Amino acid sequence: MKTSEKIIQLLKTQGPLTAKVLASELSLTTMGVRQHMQGLEDDGDVIFEDKKAARGRPTRFWSLTSKSNSHFSDRHEELSVQLIDSVITVFGDSGLEKLITHREQASLALYQQSMLDKTSLIDKLNALAELRSREGYMASIVEDESCYWLMENHCPICAAASKCLNFCRSELNLFQTILSDEATVSREEHIIEGARRCAYRVTPLPAVNASTQ
Repeated sequence: MKTSEKIIQLLKTQGPLTAKVLASELSLTTMGVRQHMQGLEDDGDVIFEDKKAARGRPTRFWSLTSKSNSHFSDRHEELSVQLIDSVITVFGDSGLEKLITHREQASLALYQQSMLDKTSLIDKLNALAELRSREGYMASIVEDESCYWLMENHCPICAAASKCLNFCRSELNLFQTILSDEATVSREEHIIEGARRCAYRVTPLPAVNASTQ
C-alpha cells in the first residue's frame, strides 16, 4: 500500500489527525508527511483546519473530503440507485420495503449462524465487527466504562441508504434483534446525516451486568 493510501486509511478510521501524529503512525518524518498531504490536498482528497492551541501557533488537523470516498468500496453506487428506482417503479414502495426486509432477514440468519458458539456479549460484538468489515464497513469495537461502541468508518451502501433511509433503519433493527437478549443498541452518529462514521452505542442490560459479577 502506498504511503498516501495509508494516510487515507488512518484518516478514515481515526478521524482528523496532525502531520506529527501521522508521521509517528507511519514511521516517517513530519516533513515527509506534509509533502504527501500537499499531494492529497491537490487531488482534493483532504482538507485541513487550524485549531487554536493553548500555546504558540495553531495546530493543523487534516481530514478527508467526500471525494476521498472513491478510494473505498462503493458497491456500485450508481447501479444501486438505479435498481432502487426500478423497484419503486415496478413494485411500488411496498415492493422496496419487501426487498429491504428480505435483505435484513438474510443478514440476520448469517450473523446468528456466525455467533452460535459465542457466549459473551463482547465475543458476539467482535464477531459482528468482523462480519461487517468483510462487507466493507471498516467496523471495530470500542469498550467504554458503561457500554460498548460498534464503530463503522465506511458505508459501502451509502448511495442506496441516501436514496432510501429504510436501509439504515433496517440495519439498526438488525443489530437490536441480534443483541436483544443482552443489550440495547442505539445509533449515535450517522454518516448519512453528515457524521464521519456510524457509531452504535451497545449498552448491556442490567440483568446481564449482574450475572457477570
